[in-house]
Amino acid sequence: MMPAATDPVSIRPERRAFQRVTVSIHGRYMLQDRSEYSCRVVEMSPGNAALVAERPGLPGERIIAYLDHLGRIEGRITRLTDDGFVMTVVASERKRDKLAAQLTWLANRHELDLPEDRRHERITPRNPISTLGLPDGQTHRCRIVDLSLSGAAIEVDVRPELGSQVFLATMRGQVVRHFDDGIAIEFAVVQEHDTLMATFTG
Repeated sequence: MMPAATDPVSIRPERRAFQRVTVSIHGRYMLQDRSEYSCRVVEMSPGNAALVAERPGLPGERIIAYLDHLGRIEGRITRLTDDGFVMTVVASERKRDKLAAQLTWLANRHELDLPEDRRHERITPRNPISTLGLPDGQTHRCRIVDLSLSGAAIEVDVRPELGSQVFLATMRGQVVRHFDDGIAIEFAVVQEHDTLMATFTG
């Protein structure tokens, strides 16, 4: 019998436990003293999350985080790690169901070759020349191959690592795929149609 193909990850909320999956989600979090810091979620379920954080806080401390793709979550620190902390996610059942669906999509998008949400119409801008900003501050001229509300494919001479945070013009995103002449970028937030048109097709 032929071996079965790898099944896509399914993240279903359960009464007692949640399956945590590996992700790379950037964002910011606020401690109880209202100070804010950048973070990256490296594992998450609808019930808890592990974050790489600038300042870890204290066990039991209340946390509010604003995460790319997922929006606002809140909870409390349960334990500290070498590079951050683990927090609970306090949410209604409806919110947990939504988180489960979002995490399932995030966990499976590379296996399913979904660097962007294909529900969004893809366009070719009238002015395809733009700039790509890299994490080290360098900028490079690039050419937009196509564009949607959730991401873009661009031709560029450099190849930032997958997961790198970059700017296409003024829009923040992360590199989700390499191809022969460039990269695919997924925007941190789904853009408004008017903003996209004003930035790239004016």
